[in-house]
Amino acid sequence: MKELIINADDFGLSAGANRAIIKAWREGILTSASLMVRGEGFTEAVSLARENPGLQVGLHLTLVQGRGVLPYEKFPSIVDRAGNFTNDPVHAGMRYFFIKQLHKQLRREIEAQITAFRETGLTLSHVDGHLNIHMHPTVFDILRELMPRHGITSFRLSRENLAAELAVDRKRLLGKSADAFIFSRLASRCRPHLDRQGVTYAAEVKGLLNSGRMTEEYLLRALDRLGEGVTEIYFHPGCHPDGELARWMPDYQHEAELMALTSPRVKEKLRSLGIKLRNYRGEEKAYA
Repeated sequence: MKELIINADDFGLSAGANRAIIKAWREGILTSASLMVRGEGFTEAVSLARENPGLQVGLHLTLVQGRGVLPYEKFPSIVDRAGNFTNDPVHAGMRYFFIKQLHKQLRREIEAQITAFRETGLTLSHVDGHLNIHMHPTVFDILRELMPRHGITSFRLSRENLAAELAVDRKRLLGKSADAFIFSRLASRCRPHLDRQGVTYAAEVKGLLNSGRMTEEYLLRALDRLGEGVTEIYFHPGCHPDGELARWMPDYQHEAELMALTSPRVKEKLRSLGIKLRNYRGEEKAYA
């Protein structure tokens, strides 16, 4: 059996992201979203989630290209005085790994983001990360301690089949090969810990190697190569004009990704292939 979790990242980033995510939920194939607790559209996103209780919501952990929850004084080595993380993910990753003094500050911020989510009253269904920062070794080691404490039982184990991806789209061959190798190694490190803790994850995650370009044509081709079991595909839908989307992801095809999520052709393809839509709780969704 082939089952799909269709997730939208960056819920709460902005009004344009929020509007697209709710449209994709109400009119399309979206089954879940991941919430940024310090995004400009956070309060609106929480209200929209309450109005749409069937939309499952998880935490989009943000430790780069965004703002922290705690005040500057709590982790001055990680954010600037305005509370902003660095915009450079490579620089952040190196510092988080090698500078041991940062680990306590990171732990406080990660738990603060989990707590901020829980204080909304929404059910926290899963955890993933902005730019997949949740797979970083230091960050993951903190999360595996915190997940059982906060009742988190689902995790995005980000890794993607490179051969299947290149059969669909051969652009960025070297970049995709490097990303596939790195995240395969990270996933191999994470998986045994998740299994011991009983934390669930999809058999494969798509969206990693073609992030920001998950168009209708791409998705139609990718569905033909979907593996057995549960696959998560994540998107970044958005409605323009939107300053935050333009600022952080100027090259992403936000509106094209929204079109893919609401496409009648995609819905018909899912029907013809007998692919079921579901969320992390296992609840099925009809093709809207």
